[in-house]
Amino acid sequence: MSEYADRYRRVSADLTAGVEAVPLDKWNSPSPCEGWSARDVLRHVIDTYRMFLGFVGRELPPGPSVDEDPVGAWRSARDAIQAAFDDPEVASTEYEGAFGRSTFEVSADQFISADVVIHSWDLARATGGDERLDPDEMRRIGEALAPMDEAMRSPRAFGPKLDPPEAADEQTRFLAFLGRRAW
Repeated sequence: MSEYADRYRRVSADLTAGVEAVPLDKWNSPSPCEGWSARDVLRHVIDTYRMFLGFVGRELPPGPSVDEDPVGAWRSARDAIQAAFDDPEVASTEYEGAFGRSTFEVSADQFISADVVIHSWDLARATGGDERLDPDEMRRIGEALAPMDEAMRSPRAFGPKLDPPEAADEQTRFLAFLGRRAW
């Protein structure tokens, strides 16, 4: 097992707990992502998985739809990405991406693992779930994103930074950096 596979296993466990805790009547609740429901947040995560597998000539296996069975759709997509991280052949497959040559495991770790952590909060906020984020993952993601501060501010990525309250805790400051209001 690589550090990337282990990290994904940990962060996806947190999102799994959040997805499994969503009451059926909350999937259409608005999320902190403008114009997206809780269901849309999960759909985005799964669509990102589809995109990353496509980079290395793979596909998500057929599974339940997010519209009919969000929990089943999540589990199916999660398991497929974990299998890709766990398979040395897939994990080490190289491709030419937007940021140059990379391997599936390196680029998927950088993007997917961060996406899972951030969208865990979005889903929890939308549905009244547990909003606590792993402090170590928050720090790791924050350090990775800090150099891209202005470049990551676009309509399909992160909105403008927010100014958190002066006495804000670490998580609130992290979310404000990502353009999310946690207070």
